[in-house]
Amino acid sequence: MTTTRQDCLHLDAQDPLAPLRDQFELPPDVIYLDGNSLGVLPRATAARVQQVVADEWGRDLIKSWNAAGWIDLPQRVGNKIARLVGAGDNELVVADSTSVNLFKVLSAAAKIVADESRERGPQRRVIISERDNFPTDLYIAESLCRELGWDLELLEADDIGQGLNEEVALLMLTQVNYRSGRMHDMAALTAQAHAAGVRVVWDLAHSAGAVPVDLRAAQADFAVGCGYKYLNGGPGAPAFVWVNPEHAERFWQPLAGWMGHAAPFEFAPGYRPAAGIARYLCGTPPVLSLAALECGVDTLLAAEPVGGMAALRAKSVALTELYIELVDERCAGLGLSVVSPREAARRGSQVCLAHAGDSAAYPIVQALIARGVVGDFRAGDASTPDILRFGFTPLYTRFVDVWDAVEQLRQVLQSGEWSEARFNQRAAVT
Repeated sequence: MTTTRQDCLHLDAQDPLAPLRDQFELPPDVIYLDGNSLGVLPRATAARVQQVVADEWGRDLIKSWNAAGWIDLPQRVGNKIARLVGAGDNELVVADSTSVNLFKVLSAAAKIVADESRERGPQRRVIISERDNFPTDLYIAESLCRELGWDLELLEADDIGQGLNEEVALLMLTQVNYRSGRMHDMAALTAQAHAAGVRVVWDLAHSAGAVPVDLRAAQADFAVGCGYKYLNGGPGAPAFVWVNPEHAERFWQPLAGWMGHAAPFEFAPGYRPAAGIARYLCGTPPVLSLAALECGVDTLLAAEPVGGMAALRAKSVALTELYIELVDERCAGLGLSVVSPREAARRGSQVCLAHAGDSAAYPIVQALIARGVVGDFRAGDASTPDILRFGFTPLYTRFVDVWDAVEQLRQVLQSGEWSEARFNQRAAVT
């Protein structure tokens, strides 16, 4: 039976998460399916940032490092994010960017493996990752390999398990692939890597706040993630870093900044790393960005009384399955194919489509944006297609939004308006 728009309105009326949509400033007449790139502005954020600017900075000035708790923000916000990713208190901090944090943990993990290799032999000098992992992760790994004289080996997702051998030191993966939305089984791959003597670094950029993550249960080694996608922290929001307590104090991370010192205001000339995860801090905390990120994280924690991440995941699955179903039914014969896994357990909170027409994906997305349906585009290469990418954030995406988005997609394809020249002018950000 075909799902109707009225059916979708009925689903929204029954949705226990529906009231949480009121936490956000959503533009009228916009269906926002790009929260996997930039989350929506929480209503609380502007007032909170204004409070920090006008009162804590403007009136209280430097006293606010103590009186307003600025100095504790990396740990305080980190403990809130920890509740979303299965980490314990004081195991995760907010600092720097995802790329910088990745360099920190890859470097520390490399030292751990080198130490273990000296004890157990042989020397391991290979980092494995997925071929279409997010490019910045590959760039960071490549730069570290160049520094260490190691090799970076890129494999297809299905071949990763077979590639874990005695030469491999580290496995670096993004849990949910940014292009396809394919989701790795964190616990299974971590166990397989450990059995082969390999340490694992996880990037949670497309999973934290979107799918249930349990770092401790998976016995992961290291994890990083960003704050501006599903955590709704705003453009350029600081990232986070988690280290398994088993590893946290085994080595220094390479960016030994003053905030990671055991006593930052001792101002000693020699470095003594702080205990635990605090040593993964580096420079002065970005207070305004951290205040905004805390508001974003609070929007997710507001779901705890109605089921938390499990409830968010259930709605995410329902939204993405509805979108795939409606694309199959209402856009049949219009050149689209679903690139994301159709099996919900292997899919994050996004659905990616390809179009049979050469270079059609970008103008189709632009035509949709002109109609108020905001997704995004990711370019392919010789072996992968261009992608129309749509993220489904269960905190504010409604079932009726899904129906309306597919209807707009159908109209764009049937009318052929996407082929107009105005939709093919590439902007700097796609």
